Amino acid sequence: MGATGPLHDHIRALGTAFSAAQVQASMALFGPLQPAVDEAMVRRDLSYGPDPRHRLDLFGGGGTDAKQPVLVFLHGGGFVGGDKGVPGAPFYNNVGAWAAAQGWLGVTATYRLAPDHPWPAGAQDVARLVGWLKLEARRHGGDPGRIVLMGQSAGATHVASYVGGQGFADQAAASIAGAIMLSGLYDVPSAARNPYQDAYFGTDPARFAAQSSIDGLTTTSVPCLFTVAENDPADFQRQAALLVARRVATKGKWPDFHWLEGHNHISPVHQIHSAVDELGPVLARFVARVTG
Repeated sequence: MGATGPLHDHIRALGTAFSAAQVQASMALFGPLQPAVDEAMVRRDLSYGPDPRHRLDLFGGGGTDAKQPVLVFLHGGGFVGGDKGVPGAPFYNNVGAWAAAQGWLGVTATYRLAPDHPWPAGAQDVARLVGWLKLEARRHGGDPGRIVLMGQSAGATHVASYVGGQGFADQAAASIAGAIMLSGLYDVPSAARNPYQDAYFGTDPARFAAQSSIDGLTTTSVPCLFTVAENDPADFQRQAALLVARRVATKGKWPDFHWLEGHNHISPVHQIHSAVDELGPVLARFVARVTG
């Protein structure tokens, strides 16, 4: 299974429907391929706010003089679940360890969950997390002027909300060097309704436009990278297409965009830091470009 071709066949066989079974099967594929994380390089469960979910782990860092780029990863989970990972777990320690291997300060974080914390809690938590890093990153070897946010699924939606709307666009433009959104939701009115989105956004269509980030993402000065996977559910395919169309209509050219061959909704982040990682090099080039 070391070759990406056969591995892609295994992933395609899991189908396009995002489900707990698909997540577990993806973990089973990639978990054995992830190198063990050296716990000596990790500082765990630091608090960036008052809620028990305001927790982050730091990977790498080289002291106060290192001034390394800071890569922050926000997990998915349908707005109602998910976690940054625990000691010994392959995910999402793999993302933090990969960032450290690039010579950066890696950050994996949790955030408050719906339904107890509906919209705009995600953007608020991203803003709080960025604020904490602006104050604390230097103590841990990171450069507060070179923060890049990365989110997957619900995490990508929260990053998008911080960058493109919900009252934080100006703060984002002044605070981060770039943003990476892996299979996010950007246009709430056109999104397929499901219990997960209802738990976070509610069920009032009159509010959906204001809860969307797509307009802000077309005009933001923050450098952005977007991805969608070949076997993402149809709703995420449509969201990516809408975003590209809006950006082209506004700016006259495509955004920085990557299509992930062979992958499904969850497998792109599970591959990061493994020997078959095809996404990591794409991310590394983007981070290097936006952080100088």
